[in-house]
Amino acid sequence: MIKVLIVDDSALVRQLLSHMLSKAGDIEVVGCAEDPYEARDMIKELNPHVLTLDIEMPRMDGIAFLRNLMKLRPMPVVMISTLTEKGAAITLEALSLGAVDFISKPKNDLANKLPEYQEELIEKIRQAAVSRVRALTPPPPETDSPSKLKNRVIAIGASTGGTEAIQRLVSRLPANFPPIVIAQHIPAAFSASFAKRLDLNSQMTVVEAAGDEQLRPGNVYIAPGHAHMVVRRSGAHFRTAILDTEPVNRHKPSVDVLFDSVADCVGKSAIGVILTGMGRDGAKGLLNMREQGAHTIAQDEASSVVWGMPGSSVEIGAACEQMHLDRIAARLLDLLKLD
Repeated sequence: MIKVLIVDDSALVRQLLSHMLSKAGDIEVVGCAEDPYEARDMIKELNPHVLTLDIEMPRMDGIAFLRNLMKLRPMPVVMISTLTEKGAAITLEALSLGAVDFISKPKNDLANKLPEYQEELIEKIRQAAVSRVRALTPPPPETDSPSKLKNRVIAIGASTGGTEAIQRLVSRLPANFPPIVIAQHIPAAFSASFAKRLDLNSQMTVVEAAGDEQLRPGNVYIAPGHAHMVVRRSGAHFRTAILDTEPVNRHKPSVDVLFDSVADCVGKSAIGVILTGMGRDGAKGLLNMREQGAHTIAQDEASSVVWGMPGSSVEIGAACEQMHLDRIAARLLDLLKLD
């Protein structure tokens, strides 16, 4: 059984989350705490496997509690977040501190979407229970810049654990690196904040794609959280395009959609990287890239928070190689110098 402790100052939210999780036969809610001080004692007493943690609470906010928790007793934490710009910034900070994942705070009009929300909550708890929680190590020294950048495009896909994995990877790349296109499973309210946060921590310029941007070296383009992003050829150049079409693999943006477009129009001049994430989105697209001559990399299991997406890619032969997250930046630079 997966033992869960719910930490939230709202009695209604505690009751609602407990009720939904009780529907899963493999999950047991061992306790509910209304603030971090009560949670601290209950963690010692009940030894839960997973914590759900509200961000805004009296006496001590969720971020301060999470920071202390990950120093003293690292454990899987799923944040309960508001889908606002402020909520996005705080949630991304929580992920940087070691939280595994997040889910939106239950709303008053949840009745119509209760089954869907319940399924998402249960799945995130299950994935958190088997995730890898570890302290982050300092980034290695910067590597020399690549010598040949022309017509190269790097495509990256990720989901659970991906915001921090992407930051860890991109922050190690030089300012004149080839253009990078990224599909990260993220709510629409969060993608702009994610791009801004990544921009502040990178030598490259990071933007949320709006569509029709020419892919230029030194720039990173993040798919907006409400749409698919694809790459298209425009004369001698590549450009982004934003598609407001149906979800693919239940996701929008979908990694498969991005990877397939890169395979079709960039071909062997591309490099594909699939990082930590739940599910199988991106595996077939990465295989398509490899079959078109692109070099493809899957994050290894040891360094992944959840090895669903990279594991699926390895399973179907889509990855040329598996690699620890901390080695991928240097490997990309080496591959670009081999041309």
